[in-house]
Amino acid sequence: MPLPQTTSILRFTFVILAALLCLGKAVPLRADQVDEVVSAQMKERKITGLSLAIIDDGKIVKQQGYGFTDKGGRRPVTAFTLFQAGSVSKPVAALGALHLVDRGLLSLDEDVNTKLRTWIVPQNKYTDSRKVTLRLILSHTAGMTVHGFPGYALGEPIPTLTQMLNGEKPANNSAIRVNEIPGSKWRYSGGGYLVLQQMLLDVTGKPFARFMDEAVLKSLGMASSTYSQPLPDDMAEKAAKGYGAIFGWSVNGESHVYPEMAAAGLWTTAGDLARFAIGIQNAVAGQSNPVISQSLTRQMLTSQKNNVALGLFLTGSGRTLRFGHDGATAGFDAAMSAYAYMGKGAVVMINKNDSGDAVNRILGAIAQQYHWPDYDIPKK
Repeated sequence: MPLPQTTSILRFTFVILAALLCLGKAVPLRADQVDEVVSAQMKERKITGLSLAIIDDGKIVKQQGYGFTDKGGRRPVTAFTLFQAGSVSKPVAALGALHLVDRGLLSLDEDVNTKLRTWIVPQNKYTDSRKVTLRLILSHTAGMTVHGFPGYALGEPIPTLTQMLNGEKPANNSAIRVNEIPGSKWRYSGGGYLVLQQMLLDVTGKPFARFMDEAVLKSLGMASSTYSQPLPDDMAEKAAKGYGAIFGWSVNGESHVYPEMAAAGLWTTAGDLARFAIGIQNAVAGQSNPVISQSLTRQMLTSQKNNVALGLFLTGSGRTLRFGHDGATAGFDAAMSAYAYMGKGAVVMINKNDSGDAVNRILGAIAQQYHWPDYDIPKK
């Protein structure tokens, strides 16, 4: 026979368990809201594969792949599956340039032609009044031509950087030139980032992909990322296949080569781009960052014109300032968004051109579940 005290304890435990069971019936446990939205969007938008990473409290709290690398369904997307970042390549490349500014090898406000060696910005009536500078290139205010690039199908002749800058065959873009007074207006220019790519090559004497690997990617722990174009065979095995069309070029289970590396050439994972975002958050907070100083990070997050900073787009202000970028190449869409002064953010990458619709809805679900302040949730 149990002791009276033991009987009381058992009775109390039974009451608590019964209450918990009743509570469980009244409020059933619900699956992760983000997963629900991801599943719904992939089905609705016919997305084959998706990768996401979520930042909360200054660290990656979720890094996950969904679906498959191709429509054959043979290989599931994992946290280490590579996707093309498209124009999200630009802020990462910008960080490489700012790394050299921190070390006195480049200046934000001097004429870029003082550092260019292999090719120089052609002078004309627009550059007579003001010269092109690194600050203007990074903020899309240099007055330079060419919005974006379609890339090259595997097996096509790949132009040299000089051929692309001059718009010479086999390049499929027009020449990169200044046709507005530098600094006079904002106009998106992937062409400006080709000039940046040439400048980093000329200043460091290293191929762009190698410099970025050594100065930025390895330093931030972006171990699955590369600017190498085309992808090395060992990394190509880990890459998703693209589906869709952009700039009139379509792919169906393939991917284009982007020798315009600084503008659109980064192969990466959602987790690695989240590490990039955390690196910016840490740097602006004065924490250790081997790539860039706190003072220069503050400049990187300062609007130059139209809420465009140095390689990044800005939303909000003060404590709720967010930085980010989206991107698209043939067969791939991506978006990165993170808060500068609080450890929140996310990256979403898909292997389909979807005009940002699914990516933005998934970011909205993340914002809602992780309580992002001052974030406009997309309407359903």
